[in-house]
Amino acid sequence: MDVVNGIIESANGVLFHEVVVFVLLATGILFTIWSRFAQYRALSHGVAVTRGLYDDPDDPGAINHFQALSAALSATVGLGNIGGVALAIALGGPGAVLWMWVIGLVGMALKITEVTQSMLYRNTSDPDNPHGGPMFVVRDGFRKWGLGTLGSMIGGIFVITLLTSAITGGNMFQAWNVADVTRQYFQIPQVVTGIVLSVIVGLVIIGGIKRIGSVAGKLVPAMCVMYVLAAIFVLLVNITEIPAMLLLIVRSGLPTWLGGSAVDPGGAFMGASFGYAAMWGIKRALFSSEAGQGSAPIAHSAAKTDEPVREGVVAGLEPFVDTLVVCTMTALVILSTGAWNRAPETYVDSSQVSVEQITDEQGNPLWEITTPNLGDMTDEAKRVLRIVDGPGWSAEKSVFMLMNSGENADQGNSLMRVSGTVIRDGDNGWTVDWQSFEADPAPQLVQAPEQPGQIGIFGDYAGASLTAHAFDRTTPGLGMWLVTLAAWLFAISTMISWSYYGEQGVVYLFSRGGVKVTNSAVLLYKLIYCLLILLTTLASMQLFGPAENKRALIGTDAELDMWTTLGLGVMLWANIPIMLIFGSQAMKAYHHYMGKLDRGEFKAHEPPSITDVIEGHDVE
Repeated sequence: MDVVNGIIESANGVLFHEVVVFVLLATGILFTIWSRFAQYRALSHGVAVTRGLYDDPDDPGAINHFQALSAALSATVGLGNIGGVALAIALGGPGAVLWMWVIGLVGMALKITEVTQSMLYRNTSDPDNPHGGPMFVVRDGFRKWGLGTLGSMIGGIFVITLLTSAITGGNMFQAWNVADVTRQYFQIPQVVTGIVLSVIVGLVIIGGIKRIGSVAGKLVPAMCVMYVLAAIFVLLVNITEIPAMLLLIVRSGLPTWLGGSAVDPGGAFMGASFGYAAMWGIKRALFSSEAGQGSAPIAHSAAKTDEPVREGVVAGLEPFVDTLVVCTMTALVILSTGAWNRAPETYVDSSQVSVEQITDEQGNPLWEITTPNLGDMTDEAKRVLRIVDGPGWSAEKSVFMLMNSGENADQGNSLMRVSGTVIRDGDNGWTVDWQSFEADPAPQLVQAPEQPGQIGIFGDYAGASLTAHAFDRTTPGLGMWLVTLAAWLFAISTMISWSYYGEQGVVYLFSRGGVKVTNSAVLLYKLIYCLLILLTTLASMQLFGPAENKRALIGTDAELDMWTTLGLGVMLWANIPIMLIFGSQAMKAYHHYMGKLDRGEFKAHEPPSITDVIEGHDVE
């Protein structure tokens, strides 16, 4: 498994090289200027279109604008907003949030452009199953230039990246987080979560885009309102911390030549350089909003409209809702409650900790830590975890400790994290089974500044579990129920939408074989997609390796990010060139449409009832 991890990490280093990130930002800025700040149009005209003021049942398509937006949002407003933001802050620090905002803003222009392109080239020959997306744009667009074979090949490459992202970010990331947070709070085995998720997702995706749109249209507004209201409650409780946190976000997100400064490590936070913070913010914002990724146009291509730009402007609302509202709420909850730089949950005497060098089966040098049995959790840890009696520990709880070793340029210091699992030591109490690790030079213990002579043992909350912990720090138990419920709802909504995205990719690949072949391929894809949910939750369990050193295939937030980064990166590499090649067509259509809108050539009708819009009755 280490070999596979090494290969994927090397690939991610290329996919998310600094040059690639700069190209993406430049592309967003390009379309922002080219469209004369289309973000404004999304927040004004886009809202009116979504409200149903321009819905027409005679227009081509399968679902209304609101349902198309909900279907796309159900893929973006998900665990990226809960777990992804937590990953960004845990590893990149508060400065990552500033770069999430930047991507959210330029992402609005990216979404408008890529959706407009797909609407210009979509196929509505089957009204109940419209087809659209970057793969159809490049195939049909190149065909007009006499380069049909080349266009088909590039479209096929995009579909491969689409399926890669559907499997990783749209499936694995969701299932892993739900299984982890459910096990964390309710001790339910991950495989049980996997079975339930597989069944629910399977029942929805069998019905196609109409059922997905119907479910998303009801689920997305409800879950967003529930989550945002709970976040507002936490922020009101910690209102005095908000100004300082906003200042911290800006200061730590800027380079030193603009007055920025890196955040010093403290508590569970190991520090982050400016570049590292920016990279984490950009990656997680891209993963959450999917701006420039090419996935959202597939859902929007099902919308009922005869004006391509109209749906493009609606799509511009996605990064605003997803990143600038929901992600910001999550970030401020984590920062204002102190969950990101939390204190240890217990301490052990440093004189009783041993660090020894060993060798693995291949003779490679490793380090191994042994600590004494754990004492009681701190009073604060017990309060947050709602523990009344006993030491507070439970079997399989993930923990970590900090050590010093070689210099880490990303963090700007020499800190490293060593992970372990709490186990029962017979009648003697609780101890930690620490994972062996590589370090050069020899690792040194990091003593807790607040407890001289003591080593801090931190609770390891990865992804959605960290967000849940943040809510619990304000009101113990709130995170357990809110984030667990939100994780389930967000994950289900995301997985059903990404299943549809992948399905459209399968349709593209097999359409030449005829209807029968295509339908068979789609059915097989759906079965594999649901099976992967189950396999991911199995891979997150401590099932592999000898009994004394069991290890999951996907066990840490870094490993989880590695897989989701792969899916995101390959799609960006495929879609950004398509956007640039056909961007002039999208911008020409955009300005033509806006000219007609400004001249009053589009007449809005009386708004339908909210219920009709949500259920799609206004276009039936």
